[in-house]
Formats: sequence, C-alpha cells, structure tokens
Amino acid sequence: MSQLFFKGPLQAAIRAGTKTTTIRRWAKPLLTAGQRAYAPGVGWLEITDVQELSLERLTKEEAKADGFATADALCKALREMYPDTRGDGKHWYRVGFKISELAPPRRRASDEIPNLFVR
Repeated sequence: MSQLFFKGPLQAAIRAGTKTTTIRRWAKPLLTAGQRAYAPGVGWLEITDVQELSLERLTKEEAKADGFATADALCKALREMYPDTRGDGKHWYRVGFKISELAPPRRRASDEIPNLFVR
C-alpha cells in the first residue's frame, strides 16, 4: 500500500479541497497516475498526475494547487523540508491527487472531556 504523509495543516487543506497537489523529492517516481495512496488523517487519494518539475519554473497556479499563495512561498517551504538536496541524485515531482475516500476526522485526547458526574 502506498502512503503519502502530510502535516496537520496540510491535511486540513486537502480535506477542504484547497490543496490538490504535493511536491516530493524522489530518485524516481514512487507513484503513478491511476494509483491510490493512503494519507493518514485524510483518507484515500486517487493519484491523477505525476510529473517531474523544476522549482525555478513553478507558477503561481501550481503553488495555489499546493496550498500556497505564491511560488516563492512554496519554494521556501520545500527548501526548509529538504534543506540539503545538492548532489543527492533526486528530482522534484509534482503529484496531483483527489480524495477518493475521506477518513473520519481524527479525535485528539484534548477533545475528550470527562464527565465527572457520572458514576
């Protein structure tokens, strides 16, 4: 089973439909169009597209699909997530997806409020 992991705020953006792509750094594509991948906290995603890309050519539209306001903001986030890419032999890939089966929202321990009056 293929999986894609996303941090909490990105999970919320996917669930809201404002994030429909992700950019990953791989030696070779690990997913293909038509495949399904499970994203914990989100559910099942149908992979719609996988394309190698150049960060220098990212457009504002591509950044918006990834949940960022600008290409610069997306590049900055990617450089923070992948700080040392020089000579790693890997490439950037844009993975397009859509939700095929939404998982129920996760419950946090802080959501549980004990009822002190029940015996």
